[in-house]
Amino acid sequence: MAELPVAELPATPARCSGRFTISTLLGMEEGGWGPYAPSEGAGCDSTHPTHLSSSTLCTRTFGYNTVDVVPAYEHYANSKGVGDAGKGRPSLADLHSILKPDPGHLHVPVSDPQRSNGLPEPGPEEAAGDPGRAPAPEPVRFGWVKGVMIRCMLNIWGVILYLRLPWITAQAGIALTWLIILMSVTVTTITGLSISAISTNGKVKSGGTYFLISRSLGPELGGSIGLIFAFANAVAVAMHTVGFAETVRDLLQEHNSLIVDPTNDIRIIGVVTVTVLLGISLAGMEWEAKAQILFFLVILVSFINYLVGTVIPATAEKQAKGFFSYRADIFAQNFVPSWRGPEGSFFGLFSIFFPSATGILAGANISGDLKDPAVAIPKGTLMAIFWTTVSYLVLSATIGACVVRDASGSLNDSVPVGSLGCEGLACGYGWNFTACAQRQSCRYGLSNYYQSMSMVSGFGPLITAGIFGATLSSALACLVSAPKVFQCLCRDQLYPLIGFFGKGYGRNSEPIRGYMLTYVIAIGFILIAELNAIAPIISNFFLCSYALINFSCFHASITNSPGWRPSFRYYSKWAALFGATVSVVIMFLLTWWAALIAFGIVIFLLGYVLYKKPDVNWGSSMQASSYNMALNYSVGLSEVDEHIKNYRPQCLVLTGPPNFRPALVDFVGTFTKNLSLMLCGNVLIGPRKQKMPESRLMADGHTKWLVKRKIKAFYTDVVAEDLRSGVQMLIQAAGLGKMRPNILVLGYKRNWLMASPQSLEDYVGILHDAFDFKYGVCLMRMKEGLNVSRVMQAHVNPTFEAAEHPEENGTRGRAALGTAADPIALAGEQQASTIFQSEQGKKTIDIYWLFDDGGLTLLIPYLLGRKKRWGKCKIRVFVGGQINRMDEERKAIVSLLSKFRLGFHEVHILPDINQKPRPEHIKRFDDLIAPFRLNDGFKDEATVNEMRQGCPWKISDEEVDKNRAKSLRQVRLNEILLDYSRDAALIAITLPIGRKGRCPSSLYMAWLETLSQDLRPPVVLTRGNQENVLTFYCQ
Repeated sequence: MAELPVAELPATPARCSGRFTISTLLGMEEGGWGPYAPSEGAGCDSTHPTHLSSSTLCTRTFGYNTVDVVPAYEHYANSKGVGDAGKGRPSLADLHSILKPDPGHLHVPVSDPQRSNGLPEPGPEEAAGDPGRAPAPEPVRFGWVKGVMIRCMLNIWGVILYLRLPWITAQAGIALTWLIILMSVTVTTITGLSISAISTNGKVKSGGTYFLISRSLGPELGGSIGLIFAFANAVAVAMHTVGFAETVRDLLQEHNSLIVDPTNDIRIIGVVTVTVLLGISLAGMEWEAKAQILFFLVILVSFINYLVGTVIPATAEKQAKGFFSYRADIFAQNFVPSWRGPEGSFFGLFSIFFPSATGILAGANISGDLKDPAVAIPKGTLMAIFWTTVSYLVLSATIGACVVRDASGSLNDSVPVGSLGCEGLACGYGWNFTACAQRQSCRYGLSNYYQSMSMVSGFGPLITAGIFGATLSSALACLVSAPKVFQCLCRDQLYPLIGFFGKGYGRNSEPIRGYMLTYVIAIGFILIAELNAIAPIISNFFLCSYALINFSCFHASITNSPGWRPSFRYYSKWAALFGATVSVVIMFLLTWWAALIAFGIVIFLLGYVLYKKPDVNWGSSMQASSYNMALNYSVGLSEVDEHIKNYRPQCLVLTGPPNFRPALVDFVGTFTKNLSLMLCGNVLIGPRKQKMPESRLMADGHTKWLVKRKIKAFYTDVVAEDLRSGVQMLIQAAGLGKMRPNILVLGYKRNWLMASPQSLEDYVGILHDAFDFKYGVCLMRMKEGLNVSRVMQAHVNPTFEAAEHPEENGTRGRAALGTAADPIALAGEQQASTIFQSEQGKKTIDIYWLFDDGGLTLLIPYLLGRKKRWGKCKIRVFVGGQINRMDEERKAIVSLLSKFRLGFHEVHILPDINQKPRPEHIKRFDDLIAPFRLNDGFKDEATVNEMRQGCPWKISDEEVDKNRAKSLRQVRLNEILLDYSRDAALIAITLPIGRKGRCPSSLYMAWLETLSQDLRPPVVLTRGNQENVLTFYCQ
């Protein structure tokens, strides 16, 4: 641990607040206690008070003076990205580096020593406001019973429980009804286990289902599901309200008390009801919870009323309607199915019942209002599923044991027991329902009377009250869920024009605007009163949520991410996958066309988010999956032998900061996009301690700049003492496995005549190093230059005075550009336009394939020509030849190119390539190298070596003579380029090679200068590593 020297200074109250400051450490001897060494065992003795001991540091550790701190909650709260400094934890520099006075880094925030026991600090919503203001009231938070279990049970119970389950029991029989119930519950239970796992894998905030899916699978799927789930809940408000309104309307009809007419009565009652529910919601979550408890009690009373009714001896009126209390033979007859009508099939009944098993997300949807969502959601959801399942099973078994399938309801159908001509179980109880059963005209019995529960119960109106409670509680739960989910979605700003609804009000941050929007949607669908068509789509939206919750759990498990550590252990990734699959199957079983519509909407919303690429990072399992796939493919690629057919130009581009040389970035990015690796390399020259912070600061900004420019490339930098050693590091270490650069791309050094001799040596040495490491080399020259840093700085700071000749490929003087050190400004700066971003039209790309380098000189222009902006350009190939063999040589080259299948048909032979250049051009070359000549004349070799000692870039007379032919060839080639390619869009030419130790760097640079000077189009000098990159074989 990093020990602290202790100074015996008087402790003052102002310095005993538990805050730790670096300034208290300054001025003390490094690495020891010095003159302030305490006596043994006195490390934190209160009798020796210091700034750092009894009042501060000792209380932050376990009685040991150190900058280090003990683990605490606040160190990990709100950390998102890897490397985020936790609140109060000293940085690595505080522990590792020599302490120096730094005004910007004097105070390191720490927790109060009395709170360093691992308990969380109050969050922003819990902290007090200004000193003069009263603290904000605590928001209402619910436990697992009130917040989740009761809410889920109310949302699961619905009209189907009261009006359809007895009828399903009559159709499918008790056995298959139980199978239908258990199949439905299997799906919801698996989903409940998945919800439990996801909700216990970290702190859950408001947003419910949307929050769980989006933080697990990312914004693409999460956003699409969040939007349709919120909409589905809003429409579900209308559906449940209309169910309530229809029941009230039927009661009014029975008493001949209709308000207007049957249809408009539903609208009137529905609008009034949803308005009352809105008022309860706007009153706050506390009032809404009280209303839910009231509904819950009403439903429990109705259940008890029903169960009591099953044991009360049946009256004659009830017997006429088919109720005979518990009978074994009735149970036996109703145990087997009796299919009737068009819906009389197993899956038909399953599709009717399954929506009544849903509603398990009601508790999760108010996750922001729970005391501890990680405990409440699993416990409450699973308990709700258990108790509602028990209620369904008990109801189907009890009513199937009490009521026959067919009954007339007429008291006149009573007969003596054993009468002739009487068929059916009722005959044994003194009732003859044979006539109506044979004509299938019976009005009562399980198969015909939806109100069987009301008839069986001890007091019928209580069942009606239960129906009211079930419908209104479900409507209220959906009315609360929709705005809560939508509010979280609005705050994430994944979709346009919805941010207005993200504002919260009051201590619970209530989404009042969301409530009003949900109210308007519900009113709209209530007034339409055609919910039968949209109901299947809404059910499919909920099933989409189930499928994605299960898939989220499976996907997070299968990626093996270290961050997937749910405290709820009772889940299985394969069960979650099964639940996701079954949910999709059920969607098509319910209504296939509605499933297709739901999938279409999800895919559309998914595509929108994929296109917009929102700037969010939630650590989703998709990110973990991307890493796994990249890792597996990269490792797998290392096991595959390379083949020429699969050769790809993987480029290490010496850009320096990429925004300094946008043309170079655009050129390489054009032909590597979606094809091969591009890596932008930057060498930071200077002391490592000075440049490392700059490196960390700049890397993220440069990557964002590349993303904004739509360049698919990586950025990397190294810190080195000089440019050449830094490039050597990049050449050797860049890449991974088979995804390693094989081409070094750099810009032409325009200022070589004025640059220091050492920088000239380094530049040419970099080319030699690339060839030594078997890299191809691609060197680019543009008439206006590549480095735009001076232009950028002049725009940012007009008083900036740049060096007269900034290095084209070095990285010295980086600190001159202020924006390079600011990642935010760098990513947001205006993008410079280059020739490689514009349409080239019907120009030409001229390739001078003068020497066989393996085909790289041909391949790069070919890849460039495949892009849309360069697609209209005609590619011309120029090769050297002899005037007396032009036709034969042209045919040979055309034949070779046709075998390569490059589509190059225009081939030109250059017979005059060996002609002597014009004298004025020769003189210009001689003048170019004159400053670098030794002018050693006829001196002996020893004298020449002595003259060149310390200046290897100098050119001896012997070297001039030996390389004369090659020098004149460069002069002549420049004349040819000016004659043939003055108006080309791009010139690609084979790069001449200077032999190490035989061609001085100044002479080599003179060749490159002479070859490419006075040319308007960009010139790309390319040299492969002399290994084939093109083949015409199939294997």
